[in-house]
Amino acid sequence: MSVLDAGTREQTAIDGQRRWLALYILCLGDLMIVLDTTIVNVALPSIRGDLGFSPTSLAWVVNAYLLTFGGFLLLGGRLGDLFGHRRLFLIGVSLFTVASIGCGLSTTQGLLIGARAVQGLGGAVVSAVALSLIMNLFTEPAERAKAMGVFGFVMAGGGSIGVLLGGVLTDTLNWHWIFLVNVPIGAVVYVLSLRLVPASRGSAAPGRLDVAGAVTVTSSLMLAVYAIVKGNDVGWTSGRTLGLLGGAVALMAVFLGIEGRVRAPLMPLGLFRLRNVATANVVGILW
Repeated sequence: MSVLDAGTREQTAIDGQRRWLALYILCLGDLMIVLDTTIVNVALPSIRGDLGFSPTSLAWVVNAYLLTFGGFLLLGGRLGDLFGHRRLFLIGVSLFTVASIGCGLSTTQGLLIGARAVQGLGGAVVSAVALSLIMNLFTEPAERAKAMGVFGFVMAGGGSIGVLLGGVLTDTLNWHWIFLVNVPIGAVVYVLSLRLVPASRGSAAPGRLDVAGAVTVTSSLMLAVYAIVKGNDVGWTSGRTLGLLGGAVALMAVFLGIEGRVRAPLMPLGLFRLRNVATANVVGILW
């Protein structure tokens, strides 16, 4: 009996160690996404000089990423629910890594902006499912709190690390390396995720994807992000900005109407009746 108890304790210790290693890999994958939101800003002058961007078109090196990242966050999370969070995490890491190669090897403005848009798509998927994977790994409240603390600490420091790393890579090598540095990181995250992060089946049949809801909410979010990134250029009270924001609100209203009728909603409206969820959303918007 004591031998069995010892074996059980050893297996529990191994499982516990594997969970924490999986957490570190998930944090590294999400850190790669966070880094890319700030690392590019340092290299923008070099990119402009090398590829001949105008001041207006240069902004799209950043905006293309923000547009797809913000637009596909909600859909990425739902796809994780349907097809499995680890599978979507691996797909997102792959997309982001391949797009980073495209960015790093870009010799034209169009190629760089297009690759940045794909980066944003991959980053949205990774960010959307990483938290779900962590929540599934750590079910005990105390361990989950520690894991979320580690995750939050890494994410909070990612922006500062990106600025420093971007400056070092741009000064010592060139701007291409601010993207190519993601390639070995992405490869390590992909391989170790296969070994350490447990696979999970989707919780719903693929046929139950709320296509109409996905199209309307993604379009709404992308319009809203586009209005925000262009607001500084054309004016926040201009007809163009107000029209884009109005379109985003209208599409969001259509989305909410769809979600109230479909059997498998992309975002159950009952969540907003929970006080903690509603408060968190309000704080997030204000932040």
